[in-house]
Amino acid sequence: MNPFRRPDYQSEITQFIDQLKADKPTLEAEQLAGRALLWDKAIKRDAAADIAAGSVAQKPYVYGSK
Repeated sequence: MNPFRRPDYQSEITQFIDQLKADKPTLEAEQLAGRALLWDKAIKRDAAADIAAGSVAQKPYVYGSK
């Protein structure tokens, strides 16, 4: 190992996030719980198929007169 090697660079943002995680160890679990609340949902395949079947095709030029 080189004795003149500089320490690895860490940005202020990285240092902030590392300090935040050290101060609050439950942060990642809380983030996952919040994500599961809104985003991680099971998809209802039959409802998605009904929605897709009920859609109307858009005209090629929507601003044209009828």
